[in-house]
Order: sequence, then C-alpha cells, then structure tokens
Amino acid sequence: MPTYEYVCSECGHEFEEFQSMSAGALRKCPKCGKLKLERKIGIGAGIIFKGGGFYETDYRSEGYKKAAEADKKAAESKSEKKESDSTSTTESTGTCACGKKPQSKCDSTQP
Repeated sequence: MPTYEYVCSECGHEFEEFQSMSAGALRKCPKCGKLKLERKIGIGAGIIFKGGGFYETDYRSEGYKKAAEADKKAAESKSEKKESDSTSTTESTGTCACGKKPQSKCDSTQP
C-alpha cells in the first residue's frame, strides 16, 4: 500500500496518509475540517541497494530449492550406480597373470 501526500489549500496543512490504491482520495482536512484537501503528486518510494551485490538466485522460492536438492541427490545416486557397475564388470572379467589382457582372452600359461 502506498503512502500519499496531502495538502489543504485552505490552511496549508501538509501530511502523509497510508492508503490502499483502491481507496478514494481524502477530501476533508483533519486540521481545519474544510473540504479543501488535495492529493499531491509524489515521487514515490526509492529503492536503496546496499552491500556487495544482489543476485537473482539470492531469493529463490522454497519449491525451487527442494527441486534442486532432489535433482542433486538423483545425480549423485546415478554416479554411484555407474561406479558400482564398472567395478563389478572388472571383477567378473578380471585380468590375467601378466596384467595386460582380460583373463578370458589371455593365452599366458602363468597362474
């Protein structure tokens, strides 16, 4: 809700009033009681930025944060699954005694 500035053209009294945008302008002066109150055109509220900076990711919604966390956990579980699959493949085929070829394709007679 904005703050409006008023001035009475009869007595010169100036004041600010906190009103909703849909509320009508005030007409009666609270000081003299005459119907000579006028709403002034104000400059509006200024935004002041202080600090090192503001980023669009600073004020994310809770829903966004929860979805990002779920995506992160899903990616971690995928990478863990790939690692376990690659170690089980190496264990099942193994390497030969010479250490250069898979055990199933080695023609070496060394144990």
